[in-house]
Amino acid sequence: MATESRIDPSQLSAEELRALGIMVAPGERPALVGKDGTRLELPEPVFNLLSDVVRMMQRRQSIVLIPEDETFTTQAAANHLGMSRQYFVTLLESGQIPFHRVGSHRRIAFKDLRDYEIKRDAERRSRLGGLFKRLQTEGHYDTDYVGADDAQ
Repeated sequence: MATESRIDPSQLSAEELRALGIMVAPGERPALVGKDGTRLELPEPVFNLLSDVVRMMQRRQSIVLIPEDETFTTQAAANHLGMSRQYFVTLLESGQIPFHRVGSHRRIAFKDLRDYEIKRDAERRSRLGGLFKRLQTEGHYDTDYVGADDAQ
């Protein structure tokens, strides 16, 4: 099923996906051709995005395009981040994620949700990196470990 912003790979045949994969392979970029025959090579950012979309569809992943200013309900935003709605509301009320109200309901812009997600993931990587360094410094990380199967 297709909507304006969703493409399901099942809508395309294997042959169409294969042909698209060839068209977006590294090398000469494909072009759009207007009704009057005018040819416009796809600009690099558009080509790169199209290449990503085709690769995801070849892996049978559906594609959804969402404008940055699209707003989410608290439940949809919490689902996107993989957390409970109540915890998400706590983040909103503590000022960690901007939101606005529509009547009594909170709404969150997709851009703000992505900004929080990127920041959260960077902080997680940093903390894990710090933990690894501390374990290594204290001698708790054994770099000579070969695994249980390899020890015999």
